[in-house]
Formats: sequence, structure tokens, C-alpha cells
Amino acid sequence: MSAKTIMAIGSLTLLLTACGGGKGDINNAKMEQTSSSAVTSNETVFLPDDLPKLLLKGNYKEMYAQFSQSLKDEVSETELAETAKEFTKDIQSLNQASDMQLNGFDRRTWVSDAGNKGLIGMFDPDGTISLIQIQELTSSPETDTKLSKHEYALPFQGDWYVFWGGENVLVNYHYEVEIQRYAYDFIQAKDHYSYKGDPLKNKSYYAFGKNIVAPADGTVVSVVNDIKDNEPVGVMNPNQATGNNVVIDHGGEYSHLAHLKKGSITVKPGDKVKKGDVIGLTGNSGNTSEPHLHFQISDGVNLFTSHSIPVRWENGLKPIQGETIAATE
Repeated sequence: MSAKTIMAIGSLTLLLTACGGGKGDINNAKMEQTSSSAVTSNETVFLPDDLPKLLLKGNYKEMYAQFSQSLKDEVSETELAETAKEFTKDIQSLNQASDMQLNGFDRRTWVSDAGNKGLIGMFDPDGTISLIQIQELTSSPETDTKLSKHEYALPFQGDWYVFWGGENVLVNYHYEVEIQRYAYDFIQAKDHYSYKGDPLKNKSYYAFGKNIVAPADGTVVSVVNDIKDNEPVGVMNPNQATGNNVVIDHGGEYSHLAHLKKGSITVKPGDKVKKGDVIGLTGNSGNTSEPHLHFQISDGVNLFTSHSIPVRWENGLKPIQGETIAATE
């Protein structure tokens, strides 16, 4: 067992989807409860925020006692201790990078003081650890600070939730792949759920059918509008990865808005748009596991042959996984 990953299995099953058709491309998630809780009512349960402290102090027995049975079946206490000792060498502190509580799961991430190692913990509602993962982190300093030359507004109306966003793979799965390194996945959530009702139906998802708008003035250069939305939710379309999408030229920078609802796009190539103009509705088309918006700025029209550019958001906004952000009127 390597020091890179302890295990990624347990009482919560994470479904990840790759919008771009490859590892590290767009990802969304949905959690399904199973019955593998390992914490009993008479045990002392530590809080999710305490996980990095226990790891750094070497309290492996206490950590292991809170593992789900599925995780214990895959990882022994000895393996945990050996891997954790190697991982924590030269680490003085682990600082929280994100906190995401959604659809019945609690996912926390932390980054080492040197920024080169990361920790992911996932917890059941009763505090059981359903996943623990450690990972070496890399950065791209040559591009991370080279923001887009234009400022961009949020490409939607109202409050939205950042599912993937940030500048490391813990908080933004896109970061691993250059063509989508600075992309975002946005959903809507209420009371820590992205849906209400039947999770297999698109209409149950708060984001489905919501207005998507131009993030800045520009000219529409590409439109796809005839790909059906995936249903039941969870069935994906990897052969048409970005689904229905709009690409807008903002003067050498191109916004890509993907996974839109079939037939909802209101613009065509050559149309001039103003910031805030509605260009379509959120859908679930392409290689996606639930309704959401994939958004990025690139240096070319073709997402798969271009380079992603860090977005210079209006008002200095820096969306990070787990945050709810509001578009200004």
C-alpha cells in the first residue's frame, strides 16, 4: 500500500463523472447510504475537524475505531499507522481547504503547511469515517497567477453552490488536466441537498432548468443544442462529453458553458451578447451524473485542444468547493 492513498471505500459511495471524457475532467457527485456504520452509541466519537489533529499526533487507534466496517475490511490498523507515519513526515500542520456537506455526506479536505500534501476525509451522519485519502499535491505556478485579461460575472442568477472549484485536486478535480485546470462545476442546493423528490428524475434537481447567462459581452462562436438530457439521473453520455453547450468569444478569451438543457439555448453563432443575457437553461446533457453547469475560460474555441485560464471574477470573487455564492443583480 502506497503513501499516496490509504483507501477510498466505505459506507458512502461517491459517483464521479468525467465531463471531458478523461481522468480529472468535470466531476459531479451523488451519495448513496449503505449500512456499514462502525460507530456504536456507547463509543466516543471525534468530530470531523479533529481528524488532522489525531493524524499528526499518531492517534491511529482512535481513528481506526471510527472507520466504517467496509473501510476496515480494506485497511488494517497496522497499514493505517504505517502509511500515516510516512505521510506526516515533515508536516507541522494541516489546514482546512474545503468543507462540503451535501446529499447526506460530509467531505472535508486539508492541505499541509508546505502545500505539497493533502488529506480527504468523508464522514457518515453518525461520524463514521467512510473514506480517508492522502495525496501528494502539485501546483502550476506558471499559470495559477495568470488571470484572464477580462473580468467575468457569474454565469447564472441567484445562489449557486460550488461543487468543484479551486487550485488543487482536492477541491477541484479538473486541476489535474491542463485543458480544464481552472474549470468550475456549479449546482444549486437547499438544506444541504441538490435535489428534492425522486433523485432519478432531472426535475427533482434544483439546478435543472435554471437560467444560464453570458458572463461578459461577446460573440457566440459555437452552439450545440440537440443532445438529450440524461435520465434516469446517473446514466451518462461519454460520447458527447460536454453535452449541449455555448462558446462565447470575449476577444481572444472564450467562455465555455456546458451540459445545458436540450433545446433551451436561445443564441446562435454570430449573435452578439451582453453580460447577463440569458443564453440557455441548466441541463443534464453529456457526460454528467446530475444537472449542473460546467464553466471555464479557455484560450480557444475547442475545449479539448485549448488551455484553461484562471478566471478573473468580478469583485475579486474566488469560488472554492463547498461555498454558496450569489450572483449580483
